[in-house]
Amino acid sequence: MDGFVAWFQHNGGVLDTSMIAITDFPGSGRGAVALQDIPENHTIFMLPRSLTLSTQTSSLPSAFGFEEWRKHKLHKGWAGLILCMMWEEAQGNQGKWITYLASLPTQFDTPIFWSDEELQELQGTAVVDKIGRDEAERDYHEKLTPAIKTRPDLFPSDQIDTWYTLHQYHITGSRILSRSFNVERWESGIEQDAEHVTEEDSNENTQANTSIGSAMDVDDSADSGEAVDEESSDRGSDHEEIEDTSDIAMVPMADILNARYDSVNAKLFYEKHHLQMVTTMPIKAGEQIFNTYGDLPNSDLLRRYGHVDLVPCPHLKGSLGNPQDVVEIRADLVVNVVCDDLSTGETYRRRIDWWLDEGGDDVFIIDADPVLPAALTSFIRLLLLTQEEWEKTREKGRFPKAKFDHQVSPLLRRIFEMRLTSYQSPDLEVDAKLLASESLTLNKRHAIVVRLGEKQILAGALETLRFMDAALSDVGGNGSKGKRRVASGGTTGGGKSKKARH
Repeated sequence: MDGFVAWFQHNGGVLDTSMIAITDFPGSGRGAVALQDIPENHTIFMLPRSLTLSTQTSSLPSAFGFEEWRKHKLHKGWAGLILCMMWEEAQGNQGKWITYLASLPTQFDTPIFWSDEELQELQGTAVVDKIGRDEAERDYHEKLTPAIKTRPDLFPSDQIDTWYTLHQYHITGSRILSRSFNVERWESGIEQDAEHVTEEDSNENTQANTSIGSAMDVDDSADSGEAVDEESSDRGSDHEEIEDTSDIAMVPMADILNARYDSVNAKLFYEKHHLQMVTTMPIKAGEQIFNTYGDLPNSDLLRRYGHVDLVPCPHLKGSLGNPQDVVEIRADLVVNVVCDDLSTGETYRRRIDWWLDEGGDDVFIIDADPVLPAALTSFIRLLLLTQEEWEKTREKGRFPKAKFDHQVSPLLRRIFEMRLTSYQSPDLEVDAKLLASESLTLNKRHAIVVRLGEKQILAGALETLRFMDAALSDVGGNGSKGKRRVASGGTTGGGKSKKARH
């Protein structure tokens, strides 16, 4: 890394080498360590905006021609940014960022590189449908390849098989997915973070949205807490085509810092002409310096970064897990259970369309909270309405109340049990025993951690149902206590669930 540090400093970067050093951490890869005690609000490094690598700083879009760039749809989605990075790397020693690009990883443990056999271990988890390999390869063939062929002056034929292959496209995309930041352009003297909320410290700095796993890879603001907006998303989402990535940038030095659950002690802030990494708490000598991806479930950590977090979890009675783990319950599973596979009927289709049009969720999120999401119960009640009740509900324009009773309880139980059957095995003990084995490959171990965490959430939801059923019996079956417990989970349209997509 000596060459990288020298390049960083030569190009205007400032690194406090008396305070931090770059080193390797077993199991975590390269990271930064404090060489001495570092106080809070200390700037450990800064760099000019011009040293960030994005479609705004790369000269490729200009050389290609902005009109042609848009014609090939390289201004939408991730193909344009990926192509810029591939092109800059192909420039060799003539390229501005070659030393930086040479410091980036060339191998990843993310599921997009797993074999089909390995992916089977993730069956049923929230990972599989979000990997986005097919969508990424479609962009490669339909956007990037045709664009390259039109400009042999920029993309010589003898470089295609080296720098512009599908494999290199996946590698570059993974670099962006795991290491980029949302660094918005300076506007009217005030920067805004990814949630478009002004934050001012004593120097009128603004916090940059850290690790673009949050901006590149989130369906909406409810999914991670650091999303760009409801229309932004990962490469595998329905909204990829309208994604504006012009503010997404690779930030040399900042992307070296690792992340770990509830461990962030430094954040990236930006001003008009430069970015700076500032400590947010005192750091002792010898401690690792952590930035943040946002506290994400293991399914997202694995998909985006190729690792998982295991810490003591209160809901697991001190056992190791990830407190942010969640289970996604798709609305079509709910419909099939409640409607007994009669969801093709016109009556149900109208209700479902109305639910989505009114902003209802098409995926319900279950987490370790012992209160079940109100939106799920409300959706079930919508499907159970008589025709007369449905017509009145539609006229009022309000979702049914999230009332928990003896009619809803068995349906929730059936939904959770059906969700458990989507895994290779619903048995938690099987996975727990497998994890104790020392012969597991890294990918298989990660897969088991993810699916076990999700199954533990479902087991907790079933346990919550047992308590709620007992509460119903205690009050004579009129449902009042159960109703209060469910309704306390939030409004029927909010919470952690994702916005509806037809």
